[in-house]
Order: sequence, then C-alpha cells, then structure tokens
Amino acid sequence: MKKTSVLSPKEKKRRRVFTIITILVAIPLLFPLYWIVISSLKGDAEIFQRIPTFLPNKVVLETYITQLTDPATLVALRNSCIIAVGSTVVSMILAVPCAYGLSRFRFKGKKAMLLTFLVTQMLPSSLILTPLYLIYSRIGLLNTYLAPILSTATLSIPFVVLMLRPIFSGIPKELEEAAMIDGCGRFRAFTHIILPITKNGTVTGLAFSFIYAWNDLMYSITFNTQESLRPLTTRVYNFLTLYGTKWNYIMAYGVILALPVLILFIVLQKYIVQGLVSGSVKG
Repeated sequence: MKKTSVLSPKEKKRRRVFTIITILVAIPLLFPLYWIVISSLKGDAEIFQRIPTFLPNKVVLETYITQLTDPATLVALRNSCIIAVGSTVVSMILAVPCAYGLSRFRFKGKKAMLLTFLVTQMLPSSLILTPLYLIYSRIGLLNTYLAPILSTATLSIPFVVLMLRPIFSGIPKELEEAAMIDGCGRFRAFTHIILPITKNGTVTGLAFSFIYAWNDLMYSITFNTQESLRPLTTRVYNFLTLYGTKWNYIMAYGVILALPVLILFIVLQKYIVQGLVSGSVKG
C-alpha cells in the first residue's frame, strides 16, 4: 500500500500562500499572451474601439483561415522547420561532445576556451553580421538554408556547452571506467552510459537550440534576400501596409509563430525543468 503523507496545517497554509503569490506573479506575465490571443479573434472595428474588450464580442477566425491557406505562409513554415531543425542538429552534434571533453579532459587552453564560450554569450548578434556576411558571400552560402542554420548555431552552441559541462562533471568517472573494463571504448561508453544519464540536460539543450533558431529574424533577413527562403518570422512585416497596420492579422500570426514553441515546452517540460536544475550543479 502507498503511504500518503499528511500535511500539517502550517504546511498547508504555507502552500496556499505560495500558490497565491505564484498566481499574482503569473497574471501580469501571462496577460500579454492572453491579449495577443483574444486580439487575434477580434474584427478591425472591435480592436480600434475606444473602450477595449477583454473578450471578443464576435469571434473572427478569418485571420487564421487566411494565413493557414496562404501558400506563402506554408512555404515560410517549411523554411522555419528546415532552419530550426538543421541548426538544432548542428548545435547538438558539436556542443554535446565539446561539453563532455571540457568536463573530462585536462589540456592547455581549457580555461581560455570556457571564457571564450562565456564571452560569446555576452556579445550582441549584430556584431558578427558583417564578418559572417563577407565569409558567406565568398564561399557561396548567401541565399541558402546553410547561412541561417550555421549562424543561429553560433548562438546555441556556447549556451549548450556551458549548460552541459557541469552536468557531465557531476557524473562519476568510475561509471565510464567500469564500462571500459567490460569492453566498451570511450565513444561507446559515452553514447551508452553517459548520454542516457544526462538525458534531461541534453533534451533541454536541444529545446533551447530549436527555439534560438525558430525565433531568428536578423540572420534570415540579412543572408537570404529571396522570399522563398525566408522563415515565418520575416513575414510579420507584410501586415504593415501604407493604409495601416492589420493588428488582428499580426496577433494571429504571432499565435501561429509561437504555437510550435509552446507545444515543445509542454511536451518536454519535465526534462527541461530537471535539466536546468541539474545544470546548476557546480562543475
């Protein structure tokens, strides 16, 4: 039989207080998201009326239907998926072994390398636009998927390395040594022993790598001048016309753009929370 823990009245009261505080903090943080959703369901007249409504008087789905049936939006969705998935694959292939090597081996320049990863997280992305543009133009990567894929990977790789290194450092070396005594090589011990143990941290790094690439706007606009290669984030400007701003279309587009990230967090929330907590361990 399962033992049910009985909370004391003091503990129950403390949990109620924490719950109320959490709700009060969450309301102002979540209200902009709520406003985006309800505004996407309103018509033009209701959006621009003097007294705002917190629920649509009449639900208008035209904004979603128009965009989801627009071939250009579907092409942009395909481009976003290609860029985000490609950047995530590149980031994980490079960052996971790098983080493992920095946690397990001693070599000259290790501290300098870690400092470099840390500094790159502080630099603005716009700082490397011109050097990357010159490099891509010389090797023929402009107007290709590879340009934004590689560029967004430069953002996520340092983050994943700095997050996973403490996690790898927290795993006893005896596990690998025991596996190698049983006949495993270093690579097999890494893939069969270490990676399954660090699944939460690896999934967290994967999720954030995907989000970095999915939300990219600057690199995609700079390196791809062809409309057929640009992702969803670049099409927001299509609703800013000479005759005004189509706010309900922009809000609906924002919902469509944020939906894959929201689904990703809902599906992986258990791994992400545990991965972020395990990544806080000192390495």
